[in-house]
Amino acid sequence: MHQPLDLVFAGSSEFAVPSLERLAAHGHRLAAVLTQPPRPAGRRRKLMPTPVQQAAETLGLDVRTPSTLRDEAVQRDLSDWSPDALVVVDYGLMLPEAVLGIPRLGCINGHASLLPRWRGAAPVERAILAGDEQTGVCVMAMERGLDTGPVFLSKAIDIGEEETAGELRERLADLCAAALCEALPLIASGELTAVPQADEGAVYAAKLTTGEACLDWSRPAADLARQVRAFNPRPGGYTDLDGERMKILEASCLDEGPQGEPGRVVRAGPEGIDVAAGAGILRIRRLQMAGRRPVSAREFVNASDPAGRILGQAGDPAREPARP
Repeated sequence: MHQPLDLVFAGSSEFAVPSLERLAAHGHRLAAVLTQPPRPAGRRRKLMPTPVQQAAETLGLDVRTPSTLRDEAVQRDLSDWSPDALVVVDYGLMLPEAVLGIPRLGCINGHASLLPRWRGAAPVERAILAGDEQTGVCVMAMERGLDTGPVFLSKAIDIGEEETAGELRERLADLCAAALCEALPLIASGELTAVPQADEGAVYAAKLTTGEACLDWSRPAADLARQVRAFNPRPGGYTDLDGERMKILEASCLDEGPQGEPGRVVRAGPEGIDVAAGAGILRIRRLQMAGRRPVSAREFVNASDPAGRILGQAGDPAREPARP
């Protein structure tokens, strides 16, 4: 029977919540939870705590929200807590070298990819965009480099053909929680040792930008379908119709030959809005026009038949239509 560990947890996003909750449920002693400070959200710009802060407070844990871990007072607190490990999951702040050496077992990170592929900020979305068939999670020892540390444990899963980034993140969040709970006691007992990452196959998962979510209709429909999935729910793949932004929530690729100039709506009916791409057809099944509620293609076509009209501007993925 493995003994509970003394931990400090650092995380911010919804992705990190299952890991925090599962570690607490497994009886590990959580001296404190570090998370990013509350940020303005919504139309009224009200300060909102991170999902991790909300979960930690529900669990009755001590929550700290430093804007940086370079603060000597924060580092003193971490030393005073004397944790066996600092567990980091989607925290969003850099850990300085002074922090890396404080915990007895070091700083241990749960990362949403099969390292060394997709180091960096957006591994889930980049895996979908690239057409990867598999992804997973790694439990690794943190070092100065970005996601370059040796790996204790990895777990792989298949990416569904229609799976969105939001859906995949949920599955990976649960897998990450399970992997951490499995790995931490084995790391503490010496039964699990970290294996250095290979340099070969290392790929960087750059942070997403809104401009990347703009559909370039000159590209193959298969690429556009992946783009829609990768940017769902945020920031949302988009194009424009008559100068108004159209966010595409669900779409699929039809393997059909040339149907006209890229961006032209070649058919519109209950099954979807079929748009010519550089190769094949993209069928839009669900969408949202600026300032309106999400609707199915059937609802949209019943209100306004788009057949024959042209979406976006082919060949210009950086074009920025008016925002909602």
